[in-house]
Amino acid sequence: MTFFRKRSANPVHQATRANLLRSARFEVIPLKNLEAQLEYLPEGASVSVTASPAKTLEDTWTLSQTLADQGFTPVPHLAARMVTSEKQLRQLVSQLADIGVSEVFIVGGDAPDPFGPFLDSIQVLDSILELDHGLSHIGVTAYPDGHGFISEGALSAALHAKQEMLASAGVSSHASTQMCFDPGAISAWLQREREMGLTIPIHLGIPGAVDRAKLLSIGARLGVGASLRFLRKNRSTVTRLFSPGGYDPNKLLAPLSSVLEPLGISGLHIFTFNQIEKTEAWRRSTLDIGDK
Repeated sequence: MTFFRKRSANPVHQATRANLLRSARFEVIPLKNLEAQLEYLPEGASVSVTASPAKTLEDTWTLSQTLADQGFTPVPHLAARMVTSEKQLRQLVSQLADIGVSEVFIVGGDAPDPFGPFLDSIQVLDSILELDHGLSHIGVTAYPDGHGFISEGALSAALHAKQEMLASAGVSSHASTQMCFDPGAISAWLQREREMGLTIPIHLGIPGAVDRAKLLSIGARLGVGASLRFLRKNRSTVTRLFSPGGYDPNKLLAPLSSVLEPLGISGLHIFTFNQIEKTEAWRRSTLDIGDK
């Protein structure tokens, strides 16, 4: 049995999707082109700030401070393989309190070689939970489309382990999915995980209204290779998602409407690739259509 359906015009399903759009989180990248885009963020928006080997964790923390100063709610990514030492980890966690940040998103990171003692997100999560961290919520990653270097079994085991660690520590949590362009794969993956005992709330990761060329070029540099390989191998999906008129996030989101509530998808994580103006225009337009 699968929950996946091609499309749903059910008012209840549409309302669920609209609620996710209203509370969506925007992911941004600490690059020079971002500053001019910040004005298009909704007032008080929750903003996820990436970390990648191309930039430093200090860049992530600095942008988080800037966002907090402007009235947004920043959620910095803490990339395990970019942490140089236990001492740096303690300093980073301490700085979160100084910024006024109570939530962090823990990822493994794309560095081919770890900068310090942490090989993966489980190790850095374990160390954080041993600290007087002051965090009220911790997000972790999930991979419905797989990972270029980690088996599906290992990914599943790690996700369930992190769920248990966070629950045992009494810390509120969720898992955000990495970008996946196949609605059926997302639905089938999450149904399997739920049947295996996964109860953690899921935030669905989708690209915003992004130019195809930028999506492919920046995505390749930011560790979404599995989804990009899927696009290259599945020409029909490329055609469906990117034409006519270019990529439309609704082509990915609408077919999942009927499974959002049954499978416990309680949040939307939008990868903006710093194209916030276009992404916010899409979000508002979609909400306006749904409200009519």
